[in-house]
Amino acid sequence: MAIYAIADLHLSFEQNKPMNIFGDNWDHHTEKIKENWINKVKEDDCVILPGDFSWATYLENTKCDFSYINELPGRKILLKGNHDYWWTTLTSMRNFLESNNFKNIEFLYNNSYCIENKIIVGTRGWNILDNENESKMIKRENARLELSIKNGIEKYGKDKEMIAFFHYPPITSNSVYKKEKNDFIETLERYNIKKCYYGHLHGKSHKDAVEGEIDGIKYKLISADYLNFDLVEI
Repeated sequence: MAIYAIADLHLSFEQNKPMNIFGDNWDHHTEKIKENWINKVKEDDCVILPGDFSWATYLENTKCDFSYINELPGRKILLKGNHDYWWTTLTSMRNFLESNNFKNIEFLYNNSYCIENKIIVGTRGWNILDNENESKMIKRENARLELSIKNGIEKYGKDKEMIAFFHYPPITSNSVYKKEKNDFIETLERYNIKKCYYGHLHGKSHKDAVEGEIDGIKYKLISADYLNFDLVEI
């Protein structure tokens, strides 16, 4: 079994929401993702999808988008992104999947999963450059991250490798330059998490990504367009 990840699918099968404002490489992006997915992922593999899965506003409008990934091989685990307006309670989302016979699709939200002896944790995160709402929202999202981590420790123990996923970048080049650490980074360090994956950045914003090892944590941007609509193995 292998673990793959790709963020920001930005599916919009039930509405016209083109993504090529971020570049012509977004043309026919669902076909590119599907081809790469089928060529790489096997039925017993797992794919982490960290946010901005669908442009739909309401859960009932996501049926075609969920159908798209339901037909692709592997187990899928979704996180919430800033454009996932359809996201509602876990109970409602699970009931929706069941009623539509969508299988092997799960949600990472205040919980955790153990895959191939690795504990998968995460949260949406927040725009750490948003000074007006920074303190309140970062503390709320960091609390969700801690819930996910503690759930993983309680269910699977302390000895397994733990990997964190965010939608928003938990780190910026400016914070690296100033040697500043926000709540997210401090939490990752406190729980000895060494790998962190995130999405959200598109087009010209790719230049703002922080990748590589910083203070013992390896960061990787996995937005779909940054990965050329391929999946990265974790």
